[in-house]
Amino acid sequence: MNSVLETPITAPSLKAGRQTKWKILLIDDDPAIRQLLNRLLTEEGYIVVSAANGFEAIEMASSTQFDLVLLDLNMPLLDGWDTFQEISKKNPLMPFIVITARPNQLFPAVASGTGALLEKPLDFQKLFSTIHALLNEPPKVHLARMAGRPAEFHYVPPKGDGYEGRKVRNGK
Repeated sequence: MNSVLETPITAPSLKAGRQTKWKILLIDDDPAIRQLLNRLLTEEGYIVVSAANGFEAIEMASSTQFDLVLLDLNMPLLDGWDTFQEISKKNPLMPFIVITARPNQLFPAVASGTGALLEKPLDFQKLFSTIHALLNEPPKVHLARMAGRPAEFHYVPPKGDGYEGRKVRNGK
C-alpha cells in the first residue's frame, strides 16, 4: 500500500492574494507516474495526496476533503470508472479529471459528468490549465455537467497527435 504524500507549498501559479491551497487526490497504480505527477503538482503549489488503487482512494476520499480528483482509468483491483462512481456518489460536486491511455473514452467521460478527459501521453501544461479551470469553475457549470445538461467539458487528446486540447459542450 502506498503511503500518503502530502506537501503543502505556497502556490506561485494560484491567483494573486489567494491563501487557500487546493488539495488534489491523485489516483494511479503506476508508482513512477504518481511520483512524477506528485512532484509537478506540488511544484505548482497544490497539496497532493496519492492513492495506488481505487480502494485506497475511496477510503481517503471518505475521510478527507479534496478539491479535485485526478484519476487514471487503468488500475488493478478496482477499475477507474468504478472508483469514479464510488467517490462521486459521496462527493457529487467534486471535479474529476480522467487520465487514460485507453481508446474510445471520450463519450463515457462526457456522459459520466467528469470535468475533463486527458489522454496519455500527457501534455503537462494543458493538465495544469485544465486543473486551474476546473478548480475555478462556477458551481452551476459543474452541476449542469453532472445533470447531463449542456456544460463545458475539457478534452485533451494525446500529446503530439496534431490536435490541440479543446473545450466541448456536452448535453443533448
